[in-house]
Amino acid sequence: MTFQKMITPLAAVGLAIASPAIAQSANALASVQSHLKSTSSMTADFVQTDRNGQRVSGKLTLKRPGKIRFQYQKGVPLLIVGDGSRLTMIDYEVNQVQSWPVKNSPLGALLDPDRDLSKYAKIQPTGNNDVLSVEVKDPKRPEYGTITMVFVRDGAAPGGLRLRGWVALDSQNNRTRIDLSNQKFNVAVADSAFRWTDPRPKRRGR
Repeated sequence: MTFQKMITPLAAVGLAIASPAIAQSANALASVQSHLKSTSSMTADFVQTDRNGQRVSGKLTLKRPGKIRFQYQKGVPLLIVGDGSRLTMIDYEVNQVQSWPVKNSPLGALLDPDRDLSKYAKIQPTGNNDVLSVEVKDPKRPEYGTITMVFVRDGAAPGGLRLRGWVALDSQNNRTRIDLSNQKFNVAVADSAFRWTDPRPKRRGR
């Protein structure tokens, strides 16, 4: 028997094993996409853990497309707001404001329900059929960073999935983990929730 004949059955077995896995991954991505499309808004409590292990908590408000607000606990002078087009971080302690397009942030995958995840996302193994881990990044735009979203199966949630949290990694390898609880889906959220007060001194007219 030649080497070619020996390897062919093994390759066939490999394909037989891989095909269901690929199909399962595609189904999982479709479920995530369905959840995102079915979720117009969400509120939740969050705990944020940075790369140094420091933890802060607060209230998350999300409204698709593009709107999000991280209202931090009392004593933390930070606010992060996405108004539909730009994501802004306001530091009230030093009166500093930083802003960038939402689509250039790892959060873009979470906030745009029409984004085709099949082009950017892949399912990560979790060892638990009730937990889905989805890594999203644009290989052509590594500067946008990476977000790994974690969902748990929940028949009462949109699309049968509940977002449990995510890990975001920016282009400087700064790692931020968000854990969610008390999620409420498709609740009424006013656009005024995504406004913020600019702490910078107003410029005097010429």
